[in-house]
Amino acid sequence: MEKKTFESFGTSPEILKALMSLRYYSPTKVQEEVIPLALEKQDIIVESQTGSGKTAAFGIPICEQVIWEENKPQALILVPTRELALQIKADIMNIGRLKRIKATAVFGKSPFKIQKSELKQKSHIVVGTPGRILEHLQEGTLVVGQIRTLVLDEADEMLNMGFIEQVEAVIDYLPKERQTMLFSATMPPEVDRLASFHMRNDRVAIRMEKTVENTPKILQSYIKAQDASKDKLLLDWLTIENPDACIIFCNTKDAVDTVDAYLGKAGLPIDKLHGGMDQDDRLAVMDDFRSGKLRYLVATDVASRGIDIENVTHVINYDVPFEKESFTHRTGRTGRAGKTGLALTMVSENDRRRWQEVRDYAFEENGDLTEIFAPNERMVTRAKTAFEKKIQARIIPRTARNKELNKDITKIYFNGGKKKKLRAVDFVGTLTSIKDVAAEDIGIITIQENVTYIEILNGKGAYVISQMQDRTIKGKTLKVRKARK
Repeated sequence: MEKKTFESFGTSPEILKALMSLRYYSPTKVQEEVIPLALEKQDIIVESQTGSGKTAAFGIPICEQVIWEENKPQALILVPTRELALQIKADIMNIGRLKRIKATAVFGKSPFKIQKSELKQKSHIVVGTPGRILEHLQEGTLVVGQIRTLVLDEADEMLNMGFIEQVEAVIDYLPKERQTMLFSATMPPEVDRLASFHMRNDRVAIRMEKTVENTPKILQSYIKAQDASKDKLLLDWLTIENPDACIIFCNTKDAVDTVDAYLGKAGLPIDKLHGGMDQDDRLAVMDDFRSGKLRYLVATDVASRGIDIENVTHVINYDVPFEKESFTHRTGRTGRAGKTGLALTMVSENDRRRWQEVRDYAFEENGDLTEIFAPNERMVTRAKTAFEKKIQARIIPRTARNKELNKDITKIYFNGGKKKKLRAVDFVGTLTSIKDVAAEDIGIITIQENVTYIEILNGKGAYVISQMQDRTIKGKTLKVRKARK
């Protein structure tokens, strides 16, 4: 059968160019199945494992169908965690960047007032967690009259986290005439019930069977551990393996703090991530790990969703997860983008029963899983020199996926916004009065209370900044420079 391409879906030139810059050269299996149906506005229920390319499967058709001139949100995407909300927002804005599509992420433990201000501006797509989305709907700060597409992503995780009632309450606010797409790694009965109540009867069900092509290449292993010496066993094993990038999963934030302190004391470039941390701290840690500034990340299950990093070489379950489904999501952080990854689960005496449940759930035969044994001191000593050399070496930052896409885009800062009664039309009118600058060269405009940020496309940023030094906007003289972020 002939391999499909993004062109074969009738994808617009702007999105094709963005996909090529993002190194999306050909669709994954789930994208081949979903995109044509999504473009036909079909209701779709998709069972597909993590790392299969689901975000682009719904993101590409949503970006294709967005009407740029419409200021109110046209698509709503519900997700279980703030990390996933931010990841999907970034992915969608990258896909739709050359169409000037703007997405907004809203989630709890982040100032409601700031989100309210963002939602007042032009926003084509809103991504958020069910509880915070529901708050905005109840307060009237999220207008959903123009919503034409609803996406429920990681539906099984929203069920596990107790969000299904909030999801249904959100759905009750939405227009009845809409497209609904539901994505889930597993399909428990409650998720199936959700689909039958809130999706059309002619919905299409897609189940991605595991094949050699779409199954991540993960070498699965386990090691028996004593609770009293678990930290030392972990460090010994890391010394032998010497990972390039490793995520260590714990069940509780106390365990995360303990492991982070132990490995940090041993000199590892490590940081932690759990739900008890401030939002800014969590984002900074994720940015550091994604860019390669950190080699190790120790985290609760909050990090098993929404981390799309191609170069994670090792995943360690320091604790056997409480929920057997979490095992798949954790280990799915490695073995991405065609690379082979290694996953190790540490099984203490108290974990034996849970580990048997995971084995029954995740492994069809014992050949998929290897038991390994604690390295002896001689092996650890021999490996220590190479381990310490890698720890002390300067980490070369990873190239961001959107680097190529962003190279001709300049974000410009203006020191005036809503308080000076400036609107998008005022900026566009002034910018297009500059010789050789057209509306197509103006990207996303973000107007805040006292400042405005505008993306200038097609490599014209420096030229626009120079031309704006002697011009006014709506009769006001503003400082104009390249934005720092």
